This record gives sequence, structure tokens and C-alpha cells, in this order.
Amino acid sequence: MIEIAIMIEGQNGLNWPRWQRMARAVEDLGFAGLYRSDHYTNAQPPDLDSLELWVSLTWLASHTRRIEFGPLVSPVSFRHPTMTARMAAAVDDLSGGRLHLGLGAGWQTREHHNYGWDLLDVPARFARFEEALQVITALFSSDQPLDFQGTYYRLHDAVLLPRPQRPGGPPILIGGNGTRRTLPLVAKYADEWNAIFLTPQQFQQRASRLDELLHEQGRDPTAVRRSMMTGCYFAYHQQDARQRAARRNRTPEEARSLGLVFGTASQIVDQLGTLAEAGVQRVMLQWLDLDDLDRLEALATAVLPQLQS
Repeated sequence: MIEIAIMIEGQNGLNWPRWQRMARAVEDLGFAGLYRSDHYTNAQPPDLDSLELWVSLTWLASHTRRIEFGPLVSPVSFRHPTMTARMAAAVDDLSGGRLHLGLGAGWQTREHHNYGWDLLDVPARFARFEEALQVITALFSSDQPLDFQGTYYRLHDAVLLPRPQRPGGPPILIGGNGTRRTLPLVAKYADEWNAIFLTPQQFQQRASRLDELLHEQGRDPTAVRRSMMTGCYFAYHQQDARQRAARRNRTPEEARSLGLVFGTASQIVDQLGTLAEAGVQRVMLQWLDLDDLDRLEALATAVLPQLQS
């Protein structure tokens, strides 16, 4: 059956008390994992607390025992890929092998401008992303010194020490829906594809395209795990669902048609079942209210047992 994890937006006010409360709740309530974004801030003001990604994941690795975790996703524009590889391998080892290394090309113009990072135009952005993937996968997979001469990165006798405890290092997750740039990179480098806000039908279409690309690369389609991150609005009852939808100027039915997991426990179970039939193996439910742990507990209590039966 489909696995249920929680995803939070770290730039929406995440600080140590909120992170620690959320991590303990996700672990204790029985969710499969906890994932978070990697942003300095949002695309529009106001700027809120935004706890640094790798510092937060290091704490999580040593203060939880069961849940899987990782960035959804970490832009390669923020850090040199050798540093990302070093941090990811160390955090994965510290956790006993529970990190999923989510990577992306970067997209948010405002934070790149505000903090002095080069976002680049889209073709160059994805060219840099592929070079970073080449560097990270090479460092994970081999203990031989790496020489790399790219447009954006140049390495000489680079080696990752200590070696990752997991053979090949932590699994690499690539997020996104693009069939022209993103899915080909998934087929070449990723262990997991994470779709974003798709309906079951849209997911199936892109998953079929990914299968074709994997065959072209000589890879078994089952070698790449399929997951999806999407919005979640859990309602205690039908009236609550209508009120929550109205605050976003739509009906519950319109929200579900956009790919959001929206409604009461039974409605959410039905939606998750449909996603599972479409091939989604794990869904990361985007939980926007970092302080609403009572509703998160209600979701876990009402939904998770039905998925395990």
C-alpha cells in the first residue's frame, strides 16, 4: 500500500522549536518520513524564519530512530556538489541510512537575487544541474580519485572520505514534472522520481514516459522509486472541508481536481488509493501550518490505520 510522509516548507517560519515538535510528532504518529524544502525565503515577502537545511537534518538524524527524511529538494545553485556529497553522506551515516538526497536545479528568482547566488537561464541551469549530478554520483559510487572538467565544476583527484556506509551513498531523488529536461535526468541519475501536484492521470502519463526513458538508458523501470509531493488539507467533517476550501476560493471538488489531497478521512483514503493505483509508492503530504499538530494527529489517527489494513 502507499506510504504516507509529511513535507513542510522550511521558509514558512521554521525554527528549532517548530522543527523539533514536528519531527517528534511525525515519528511518534507513524508516518513514513519527514521532508522539507531548502529555501532562504519565499518568492514574495514577508520573510519568515527559515532554519538552515543541513543543520536541521543533522539534528533529525540523531534525534529520530525510524523515519526517512531529506530535502524536497535542495538546489545545486546554493552549494558546491562536493560539499553536498560530503554533508549528505555524513548525515546518512549518522541516521543509520535514512536520508533521501533530493536535488534540483533551483528556480526561485528572489532568493537567488537577495543572497547573491547565480540562478542562470533555464538551459544553463539544467546543464549545471547535470554536472552536479555527475559529480555527486561519481563521489558516492567510487573511492578512486575523481578528475572532472566541466563548464561549472572542475575537480582534481577528488575523493569522498570517509566512504559512505551505504554502497553507492544515499539514494538520489530528483523532483519535478518536466518531460523534456527533468525526466531524462531522472532516468540517468536518480534512484527516486518525485512528482509535484499531479492528478493520478497526469502521474500515469509521466510515469509511462519515464519508463521509456529508463529503457533507453538500459535501466529497469522498477529501479526508480515513484513518489509525489502534493498539498494536503485534512478536514474533521464535511462542513470543515467546505470552509477550508472556501478560504482558497474553491470547492473541495475543485481542490481535488487540481491534485490536492483534500477532505475528510474517508475521502483522503479514497484519494490515496487512487494514487496508489496510478503507481505512486510514497506520497509526501505538504503540511503548511507548522503549528497545527492537533490536526496532524487527527489525520494520522484517522487515515494511517485504514491504509495498513
